[in-house]
Amino acid sequence: MVYRDFQDLKLSALGMGAMRLPVVDGDDAKIDKEKTAEMVAYAMEHGINYYDTAWGYHSGNSELVLGEILSRYPRESFYLASKFPGYDLSNMGKVEEIFEKQLEKCKVGYFDFYLFHNVCEMNIDAYLDGKYGILDYLVKQKENGRIRHLGFSAHGSYEVMKRFLDAYGKHMEFGQIQLNWLDWTFQDAKGKVDLLQEYNIPVWVMEPLRGGKLAALSQENTEKLHAVRPEESIPGWAFRFLQSIPSVAVVLSGMSDFGQLQENIRIFEADKPLDEAEKKVLLSIAESMLGKKTLPCTACRYCVSHCPKGLDIPSLIELYNEHSFTEGGFIAPMALLAVPKEKQPSACVGCKSCEAVCPQQIKVSEAMAEFSRLL
Repeated sequence: MVYRDFQDLKLSALGMGAMRLPVVDGDDAKIDKEKTAEMVAYAMEHGINYYDTAWGYHSGNSELVLGEILSRYPRESFYLASKFPGYDLSNMGKVEEIFEKQLEKCKVGYFDFYLFHNVCEMNIDAYLDGKYGILDYLVKQKENGRIRHLGFSAHGSYEVMKRFLDAYGKHMEFGQIQLNWLDWTFQDAKGKVDLLQEYNIPVWVMEPLRGGKLAALSQENTEKLHAVRPEESIPGWAFRFLQSIPSVAVVLSGMSDFGQLQENIRIFEADKPLDEAEKKVLLSIAESMLGKKTLPCTACRYCVSHCPKGLDIPSLIELYNEHSFTEGGFIAPMALLAVPKEKQPSACVGCKSCEAVCPQQIKVSEAMAEFSRLL
């Protein structure tokens, strides 16, 4: 197992995420405890020492099951991370109640790592609102030794992350973002990595395989990669890309079966980062994949001044591209929760004034209608 230095700790470069544990009869709320225990035992034996859970994973059962299984091991043999569930605004005034319950569910006296969960457009104002006392409470728990290291995860935009870091950056020791070779440009993961570097904050990675979408590619793209690294698996390319980013410390993988765990551990037996030529091949594949399913908006914003409804069309197209390429998901709907109803895709009247000035000749009215339908 490859390890990364973090302050005075040595963390396994591969962490076990507990959002996609094996389940019974396809029911996400019913975790298969026996299979999960087998996976944790194998992970422990092969050097994984970082385990990541959260309040809402598996309908609230991830913390319970992972806590029960990890309680069988010496406390100093693993690092446990959980998160404050600010993805639900009704939780904002309950930080103490929830934190105490999480310790109880996980059967621990402290969390090695604790995060503001899912900083995004929908909750940034609440997270930064001092009336809830979230930061103050968590900093106090750190002072009391019940949180060893405080950080955050984010699915929001660069701008949202910047607001959060401008306010709380001095307290943040690590930042967890969606990072993979497809999102390097698609979700501006590169910009987010650079932003964290400005604050000297190491990167924790989530969605390294984009929910499994990068675990297998078309035959054409697979052949392109095998021509460059014949011995590397397709998931291996995704992890080697992350090994090429110096500020990445921990890569979290939500492994849902034993085979995935074994393969990922095998990949992390060694550091084999991509060279520049290999990265160029991989990113060219990303560009071709995105080009087939996304609109080529360059955010020139000519359209905005011609929209009678004042819609932020480039931002809406960016969210449309995410939702269309991912074939659903929560990121676009979550971001739109922060957008007034009169500025949402459904507000488009189809006048096509924007299309008359679009250098890319994007059929914006059709895209907004399709976006509304998809949502």
